[in-house]
Amino acid sequence: MSAFGKALRRLLSGSADANIDFQDLCRVLTHLGFELRIKGSHHIFHREGIPEIINLQPRGSLAKPYQVKQVRDVLTRHHLVPKDDE
Repeated sequence: MSAFGKALRRLLSGSADANIDFQDLCRVLTHLGFELRIKGSHHIFHREGIPEIINLQPRGSLAKPYQVKQVRDVLTRHHLVPKDDE
């Protein structure tokens, strides 16, 4: 399984929200077609056709758990999960 696949599976499982690597979360979003803009510590992701803007800030090397949940919600609500990884 690829690094993307492992990161996506971990993100979607919901069992390790407090232990998701920030860079892995960013890689998942960019791999799924989100564009990144960085302003200070804020990593702002957007994608054509998706009304939500995802604003992430790292906590050390990890992503904040509530932001991991927000990303999972956006991905599932807009059916952005590849069929092989559902």
